[in-house]
Amino acid sequence: MVSASNKGLISDTSFVGLEIGEKQEPRTVSYLLIDTDSRNSLISGLFGREYGENSSNGGDAAGRAEGLLWYKDSGQHVNGEFSMAVIQANNLLEDCSQLESGPMSSAESGPHGTFVGVYDGHGGPEAARFQRRKELRTLYGYVSSVLFFGVLGWRAMLEFSEKFTSENNGMSADVINKAFLATEEEFLSLVKKQWLNKPQIASVGACCLVGVVCGGILYIANAGDSRVVLGRLERAIKEIKAVQLSYEHNASIESVREELHSLHPDDPHIVVLKHKVWRVRGLIQISRSIGDAYLKRAEFNREPLLAKFRLPEPFDKPILKAEPTILVQKLYPEDQFLIFASDGLWEHLSNQEAVDIVHSCPRNGVARKLLKAALCEAAKKREMRYSDLKKIDRGVRRHFHDDITVIVLFLDSNLVSRSSFRGPLISIKGGCGVSGNGNT
Repeated sequence: MVSASNKGLISDTSFVGLEIGEKQEPRTVSYLLIDTDSRNSLISGLFGREYGENSSNGGDAAGRAEGLLWYKDSGQHVNGEFSMAVIQANNLLEDCSQLESGPMSSAESGPHGTFVGVYDGHGGPEAARFQRRKELRTLYGYVSSVLFFGVLGWRAMLEFSEKFTSENNGMSADVINKAFLATEEEFLSLVKKQWLNKPQIASVGACCLVGVVCGGILYIANAGDSRVVLGRLERAIKEIKAVQLSYEHNASIESVREELHSLHPDDPHIVVLKHKVWRVRGLIQISRSIGDAYLKRAEFNREPLLAKFRLPEPFDKPILKAEPTILVQKLYPEDQFLIFASDGLWEHLSNQEAVDIVHSCPRNGVARKLLKAALCEAAKKREMRYSDLKKIDRGVRRHFHDDITVIVLFLDSNLVSRSSFRGPLISIKGGCGVSGNGNT
């Protein structure tokens, strides 16, 4: 499907010709491949223990939670250092994220690398206003479990990777693409099983952004509107430049609207401008996601799904897609760091502003610095002080900013090129322990 090139290549069935660094547009889940014992411990962590318990010694191994804020200020991954932070704005935190570092194949001697995932959920809380809180938390726990490597997805990813052990150290764009689609199929299977008891699950989906660094190669896969930006050193001018690596699937972008029209030429309402916002069928801003079964399979476009999510007429092919846009490129010594974030960050900070903050601040806690900068801008837009914004509780705070997830991945060129380097085994789930109580 895609092979690595010197300067990068984007693979996508619909979008072509994007220049690396051009301000553009994808969200989905992929799977880190690790040895059997570690894999089992991660899966048990999904369904039992707190994620990150085995990350390292110390009380903040899995990060710290303070009111609406969760953070892991610093840590070491196979290819360098990292910093993570999450801030909640919705009644229930819709963002999920993770960082994995270790073996990238089922063989213990396999290459080592780093995996990053940012998953921005949507749909559930709106539908769930009609449910009791306990039921909603159960639903979201189930949905998150699927997004975080459903058991079938794990098996599929391992199976796919074994077929490509001789290609790019077992990792390839094809492996990642198959993992996305396997996750989609598992999620839709879950919707079908839960349909009669929890029909609102058909309106739940997630934008998914995935990054893998292995053997000096960077893999980016995106379905939705999260974004990853590279901080690259321009030696000639001695400045750090922002290079956007992901392609976003949001109807506000003209090329996305053009794709939708080309895929649905007989549907004059495939994209609608509603309250000054472009939406697919007047319902959703993104054109690709995992989930959102009600816009992918006609069997879910009926009762008992809430009327607000149902289309007035049947459709004969999926309106949204799950296929990610994939980029594969070699990493160079000039490539200093990567900023992965949900769209909540980019609503308030430009690519270059975010890169400048990371470059100018100490690495320890830099993800929190980005959150604060975004919240300061959000407050400024509403002509209020940051200190006053911090006092606003979840739910109401969504009127000022979205849930925001940030993962900063620093790249040590001496480590990036050494796929045989055995760094620490890291497994951290962003946002663990955010109680939704208190203000931060």
